Amino acid sequence: MSSQKKMKYETKIEQLPANKIYINVNKMEKGDYEINIINQNKLIKKTTFKKK
Repeated sequence: MSSQKKMKYETKIEQLPANKIYINVNKMEKGDYEINIINQNKLIKKTTFKKK
């Protein structure tokens, strides 16, 4: 066995902007998705995508 020390890496991420929304598609299951953006109970944008 080698006697090398394990190195620990650490970083700090700046706070994400308050006016952006991020969707991590890598963590989603495969299938069809629909995104509805609503403002004051009115649909303002509707989009679909498929995760393969």
